[in-house]
Amino acid sequence: MCFVRRSVAGVALAVVASSAAAQSSVTLYGVADAFYQWLDNGGKQSWSMRSGGNSGSMFGLKGSEDLGGGLKAVFTLENGYNINNGAAFADSSAMFYRQAWVGLSHDKYGSLTLGRQYQPTFWSLYPTDPFRANEILSPLAASSNTIDRYTIATQTGGGRSSNAIVYKSPNVSGFQLWGMYALAATVTQPYPQTTGNMLDVAATYSGYGLYAGVSYQFQHPGSKTIPGLPATVNTVSVEHYTAALAYRIGIVNLQANYTYHKPEDPSTGSVAARLGAAHPFSVAEIGATIQATPADAIEIAGFQRVVRGVHDNTWGVQVGADHSLSKRTTIYARAGFMKNNGLATTSWPGYTTTAGDNQTLVGVGMSHRF
Repeated sequence: MCFVRRSVAGVALAVVASSAAAQSSVTLYGVADAFYQWLDNGGKQSWSMRSGGNSGSMFGLKGSEDLGGGLKAVFTLENGYNINNGAAFADSSAMFYRQAWVGLSHDKYGSLTLGRQYQPTFWSLYPTDPFRANEILSPLAASSNTIDRYTIATQTGGGRSSNAIVYKSPNVSGFQLWGMYALAATVTQPYPQTTGNMLDVAATYSGYGLYAGVSYQFQHPGSKTIPGLPATVNTVSVEHYTAALAYRIGIVNLQANYTYHKPEDPSTGSVAARLGAAHPFSVAEIGATIQATPADAIEIAGFQRVVRGVHDNTWGVQVGADHSLSKRTTIYARAGFMKNNGLATTSWPGYTTTAGDNQTLVGVGMSHRF
């Protein structure tokens, strides 16, 4: 009888364990992406192997636990890496540079998450960039995050925020709302800087082939310690206004976006004021993604970055082609050109250029998702 009771108890425990496992899940996922690149940077030519030209090389863990009544506990931990040399991407001091958050999600009421996360402005803009806001080869990312003479003290959003709490509403008839508040943060790479508290709100709509997104972002002051400058630069408060639009006609998805970065006037006598480094600037992009065949996509984008109040601007074009060998594996090619005018120094991420120099880039690579 003792043996029978123990057997029944063992079966019961196995059933409970099986039930618990069925209510929660953890997934390992990632991307391995490498490409070979030729670059003409102001007349200086180079060849190199790089990482993440189509989709950033990364690995992550994500999971959820069903808490009942439509409520779930959710988390994501995600880091980037350079596949060409195995190094950490962007910030070697951060274990999970890309995302690190935990929160609650409800089918009816939306989600509330805490940690390092993508900003609402990023999600409103992302569907309208033919190159998917890629951190390496998207001209939109290059135009938004570049640092030049007259915009050193004008902060940009950067796409992600640490110390953030984010609310995302459920999708209701194609409409969705986002809200974020992030506390100040400090990083040491690629150079030491602090960011002040940030507010970010966005609204999007998707339906009947149309996508539209608008967002507003307010950044409090921070600081930057940039190599070559004699002193730390105080960055000023900045308002960011974004509008994004896409419309699909058959195999063609037409895309456009516009962002205006409006800094406050720096305080008299500050480093930012003495350098004249807090000018507003705008970034505009138009393009298209063409699904030529089920396995082949063509991307086209034209863009312009304009610094207001001076004669600095950058315009450029980029084209791309993706061919899917399978659901997980893609080979791709990119070619682009940037023309800097005045003291503009816009460059593809990972490079610096001299004021007024132009850049031409060609790359061919492979991306595998797992």
